[in-house]
Amino acid sequence: MSPYESAGAVTEAAAVLAEAARTGTPCPPVRSLLPEQDVEAAYAVQRLYVERAVAEGRRLVGRKIGLTSPAVQRQLGVGQPDFGALFADMAVPQGQPIAPGRLMQPKVEVEVALVLGADLPHSDPTVADLLRATAFALPALEIVDSRIAGWDITIVDTVADNASCGLFVLGGTPVPLDRVDLRAVAMALTKNGETVSEGTGADCLGSPLTAALWLASTLAGLGDPLKAGDIVLTGALGPMAVATEGDEFTARIEGLGTVSASFAPSTAQGAGA
Repeated sequence: MSPYESAGAVTEAAAVLAEAARTGTPCPPVRSLLPEQDVEAAYAVQRLYVERAVAEGRRLVGRKIGLTSPAVQRQLGVGQPDFGALFADMAVPQGQPIAPGRLMQPKVEVEVALVLGADLPHSDPTVADLLRATAFALPALEIVDSRIAGWDITIVDTVADNASCGLFVLGGTPVPLDRVDLRAVAMALTKNGETVSEGTGADCLGSPLTAALWLASTLAGLGDPLKAGDIVLTGALGPMAVATEGDEFTARIEGLGTVSASFAPSTAQGAGA
């Protein structure tokens, strides 16, 4: 595929995903529109989405890291994580139910969020750089979503679709990194009172700090480094759980505390209750 054709494919894939988001109707996989296994083209689609979102007045507040599980990487045939953009309007305060229809195919996963107090401009950051730059950590729920019907995705589809990002919820008690060993923390997620996911910090690429270093290096290399104030969702600590209307989720991360999210029941369900 020529560069001209590739640019046209990027624009077309972005339009398909945008229409799915606008209508709330999932679309077919976009990998057939892009060069096969061309992750760079997929990131071009994502950049177009981010540029348009910023032009529309949405505020970029950080990044998310995906594909931190070796099992998921094997499933999609990749050997490294991916990343997507976080906007302020994706943040859901604890206690605010998520309205029916706001997402298409939501799933919930538990993550460690880092909030930066300084820039990370170097393409070869060290753990010391990251520790100095991080103001605090929080427990977080990422509510992933896919504009691709049936979650029929490859690495190209998910990257193009902003790394399958939907919404996120942050816990409210900041914890400095010198008070917690992120690699050793244990996590448990309950759905309607029953445990549905468990894991540890080591299940996230060996450590959430390792994932964050990968992101800092990657973005600095692209000329778009992480900056003071950015939120970084470092990747799942355990398996994700499917969410439906009326579900309530609570996650506990040892040393970081708890974070919760609820999905409002539909009007029909509420009327019949």
